[in-house]
Amino acid sequence: MDSKNYINNMIQKAKEAQKELATYTQEELDAIVKTIGKTVYDNAEELARMAVDETRMGVYEDKVGKNKGKSKNIWHNLKDKKSVGIIERDLEKNLIMVAKPVGIVGAVTPTTNPIVTPMCNAMFAIKGGNAIIVAPHPRSKACTAETVARINAALVENGIRCPKDAIQVIAEPSLAYTNELMEKVDVVLATGGMGMVKAAYSSGKPSFGVGAGNVQVIVDKGVNYDDAAAKIIAGRKFDNGIICSGEQTVIAPKSEYNEVIKAMVKNGAHYIDNPADIQKFRDAIFEDGHMNKDVVGQSVARVAEMAGVEVPKDAKVILLKASGIGAEDLLCKEKMCPVLSAFEYDTIEDAINIAQTNLDLEGKGHTAAIHSDNLENIELAGNLLTVSRLVVNAPSSTTAGGSMLNGFAPTTTLGCGTWGNNIISENLDYKHLINVSRIGLVRGDVIIPSDEQIWE
Repeated sequence: MDSKNYINNMIQKAKEAQKELATYTQEELDAIVKTIGKTVYDNAEELARMAVDETRMGVYEDKVGKNKGKSKNIWHNLKDKKSVGIIERDLEKNLIMVAKPVGIVGAVTPTTNPIVTPMCNAMFAIKGGNAIIVAPHPRSKACTAETVARINAALVENGIRCPKDAIQVIAEPSLAYTNELMEKVDVVLATGGMGMVKAAYSSGKPSFGVGAGNVQVIVDKGVNYDDAAAKIIAGRKFDNGIICSGEQTVIAPKSEYNEVIKAMVKNGAHYIDNPADIQKFRDAIFEDGHMNKDVVGQSVARVAEMAGVEVPKDAKVILLKASGIGAEDLLCKEKMCPVLSAFEYDTIEDAINIAQTNLDLEGKGHTAAIHSDNLENIELAGNLLTVSRLVVNAPSSTTAGGSMLNGFAPTTTLGCGTWGNNIISENLDYKHLINVSRIGLVRGDVIIPSDEQIWE
């Protein structure tokens, strides 16, 4: 079947399903949303194994943790939220807010996150009474299709009322199918490479995309370096560095640089400052200035093998001393593998400048991190860095997308604002997939000021 007819068929089924979903109560929609998350939680191990085997990326144990963590965190955040009918009454402004579905959501999902991204998108979509069609990456089509199949089977097995075509997936994805889908749906969620995000924005439909990641990590003077190092390494090694919010650098105070490096090595980093070996890693990680797709999500041992450099078998990450900032060194760019680059700074302003210069090269608008006990320095970084999230004293890769311990909305799609050519500068949430009608009642108790009073 040609792409137009294939997608038209899916769209027609989605329209019928969405028409029915629009009549559901909050409780009925939430029952579906809970089942979506619980299915991934209950099948975490099998789906993680499928994802690793099919994509040949990442770490099985980390993907299990991701499947369980994201599913429960997202449901915990969604379960008490109103998303249909009257969701708010603003008594001060005499406004009544009524939530309504956007319609059909087209979700383009990446090979780097083939289980929890479609799960998350489906939870957000159904929460607002929308139908969803998932367009997986060809390299992860089987595990994504299996995720959707298990969700739909669980809905039936648990007796959850849900139209059978509310959650669909393109079984044999292609660029033609994906482009056709983006032109036919009511809103597009594009999580993946910048080329796909740009295509989504060119589809003519409202689109939520993501920007490139390149998380800069500032280690403030006087902080507990051992604790900071442990958290940085935990974030960088997670799922073999495949996460867009994963740590990319260690920006350490020059006066205590050796102490910071010692803490990094103690916690599992293999530090390299030999220029010849560092160049071998540059050559392996980057091709013509762009990240080599063959290193994405690979282990320390595999990346070292590709570089032709021996590293200890127990190394958790590779830490390379950078030779410059921004465009001066390719190591200042995003590296989607367990490799970090190290920098020295004199003052906190200098550290922020290094981080910003690297972000200007790549990753502007996404995320940065700081390990600090100084609120003034934390706020200074938050004020000056062009990022949508500043993670404080925590592993960025596992908390920037929402955590029980911070206020970021749990999600798999992290908006980067206009800095990253995105429409939102926050974590994508269910609220982005609803329309809100505002009923404006006359405010009878308002005292209208005179023109003189307004301009005084």
